[in-house]
Amino acid sequence: MSVTHVSMGDKGRLVVPRDVRLRQGWTRGSTLVLTELENGEVRIWSAEAALTAFRASVAGTFSPVDELIAERRREAAADS
Repeated sequence: MSVTHVSMGDKGRLVVPRDVRLRQGWTRGSTLVLTELENGEVRIWSAEAALTAFRASVAGTFSPVDELIAERRREAAADS
């Protein structure tokens, strides 16, 4: 983990230092996601990293597809 200090500029803009952008693979136009957590922490990450984290957080939870398949199987069993 590294710590980098940045200052907020005009219109609330933050400049991500070049070395951080290079390490993260962020280029002009990269989509970034800013997440504000309940504890006041703010995270900035790439859209890909945010999606990966979201998928990991919901893994093993309710799946509408699985529920639909189970419902169809119950209906088929009742028709037999």
